[in-house]
Amino acid sequence: MNLDAKIPSGPLDSKWDRYRSECKLVNPANKRKYTIIVVGTGLGGGAAAATLGELGYNVLSFCIQDSPRRAHSIAAQGGINAAKNYQNDGDSIQRLFYDTVKGGDYRAREGNVYRLAQLSVNIIDQCVAQGVPFAREYGGHLDNRSFGGAQVSRTFYARGQTGQQLLLGAYQSLMRQVDKGTVKLFPRREMLDLVVVDGQARGITVRNLITGEIESYEGHAVLLATGGYGNAYYLSTNAVNSNVTAAWRAYKRGALFANPCFTQIHPTCIPVSGDHQSKLTLMSESLRNDGRVWVPKQTGDKRPPEQIPEADRDYYLERRYPSFGNLVPRDVASRNAKSVCDEGKGVGESGLAVYLDFTDAINRLGEDTIRMRYGNLFHMYQKITDENPYRSPMRIYPAIHYTMGGLWVDYELQSTVPGLFVLGEANFSDHGANRLGASALMQGLADGYFVIPYTLGNYLANAKLSPVTTSHDAFKEASSAVQTRLDRMLRIKGNRTPREMHRELGGILWDYVGMSRNEKGLNEALTRIRALRAEFWNNVCIPGAPDNLNQTLEYAGRVADYLEFGECLTLDALTRKESCGGHFREESQTPDNEALRDDENFTHVAAWAYAGEDKPPVRHIEPLIYEYVKPSQRSYK
Repeated sequence: MNLDAKIPSGPLDSKWDRYRSECKLVNPANKRKYTIIVVGTGLGGGAAAATLGELGYNVLSFCIQDSPRRAHSIAAQGGINAAKNYQNDGDSIQRLFYDTVKGGDYRAREGNVYRLAQLSVNIIDQCVAQGVPFAREYGGHLDNRSFGGAQVSRTFYARGQTGQQLLLGAYQSLMRQVDKGTVKLFPRREMLDLVVVDGQARGITVRNLITGEIESYEGHAVLLATGGYGNAYYLSTNAVNSNVTAAWRAYKRGALFANPCFTQIHPTCIPVSGDHQSKLTLMSESLRNDGRVWVPKQTGDKRPPEQIPEADRDYYLERRYPSFGNLVPRDVASRNAKSVCDEGKGVGESGLAVYLDFTDAINRLGEDTIRMRYGNLFHMYQKITDENPYRSPMRIYPAIHYTMGGLWVDYELQSTVPGLFVLGEANFSDHGANRLGASALMQGLADGYFVIPYTLGNYLANAKLSPVTTSHDAFKEASSAVQTRLDRMLRIKGNRTPREMHRELGGILWDYVGMSRNEKGLNEALTRIRALRAEFWNNVCIPGAPDNLNQTLEYAGRVADYLEFGECLTLDALTRKESCGGHFREESQTPDNEALRDDENFTHVAAWAYAGEDKPPVRHIEPLIYEYVKPSQRSYK
């Protein structure tokens, strides 16, 4: 089965403009009769709910937290890309498009990526109009900085709090519509099932996380903006509540899951300090603008960094990649950090860390300038490690961060279930096998503010939607299935906690499906995940009742989904017998240990279909056609 991506034909630079002109949009006077369900209130979901509410739709907005402001988008630090060329350094929409396709190792859709580059310029204007306090130069113009994978300065930022400021901009737009009555907010709800009527997504089933009550809501379309699945690895930079459940339950209702093995390892994370941790803390990639990455040249050199002279330091990224230096893409920086640590040159007590050193930048620019650019990040690092990064180098190591895979969508952001649209990190469409830094915020806001208002309206104008209420049999079946699953977990009364089993799953995925993968290890991971999954349903311990506040129960439900999803992720990695971006197969590498693609056999999207309980999923493909960018061996040297 080949999937039709529904990308308009013709010149690339006019595809989106032509698509918008051809859209059969809903009559504005009729929008109020349409109820749109938006799950998630991060940049994608918050922007979509605010925009659709302003357009006149009746919007129901659901968030798992107590406030939309607590969406994980708030944790983004370094910046947001846009092809404004304010620095007059040769940037353009074409160049942003090319950098993104190349950064994704030629495994992303050309049409979607070009649209993203086109819309990037509008996003900055939108956010400035909202009052987002981007950094500015002395003369008052918006400032930019460099990021990995690019040789121009196109990243707009607000110190190390860019995600927070952008989310507050979307949040104030959302709450304006809540006040006007076009958006109704439902906090502390977790989506546990998608309701499909006559083949169309018509509602959701949620659990009220305060009362434990199972609730159902109907609508004319459902928008999922629930983020990524990085927490399947247990230790990641994601918020602990970020999970795969909403997307996975939609997958089990017919939505295809695309490229789950494309997970991103971020190179600048504070290293693991012990088994007590439930998450990891990210240090922004923006720090690589002024920080230099190095390790001792000699294996086993345990001297404090200030006692190691320049002659005994290996600035390995600058040595191996002279053109990009410390600003190579994340997957390249991460694999190189692992490589030098595997050689025995890692620093710190564990030996699983490298230095990120700001001494040269402080000497050149002054401490005040560095404090102005990164002060909150330095403060956060010192609070966690009790080390002063102004005086000694930071210690960093790669960690699971972003996920490029997600539910399959066409050019309109619609999944294989009509009426189910997927936005932001929850879909697969824009980043291929590796995301360039500062592009996640760009995608979330583009999808929410500028894409979904057209594509959703086009769907509603053409779809035949019969009247549906929550008394429909499909809603009763979904609610019953959710309740049965919860009751089943509570009856087990085993000996192991959900957290124990999640930690074990994370260890399996990190060891065998992490920065480096091989066929033997992937088969071992599949065997161990299946055994752990069987043990979960026979030996998990969940106290309490289903009909009230029970955080262990809600967490156990997510772990159960991680166990199922982890098997699909591993299977996808096993069947993709090439290296590309964040997916590094040891059997497929160049003589100098770089990722080696197999364009003849794997220039496609792998989209997995649910085949039933305890049955292997079915693999479909969408061929990737490159008309404007010629795939080549990716080089940053």
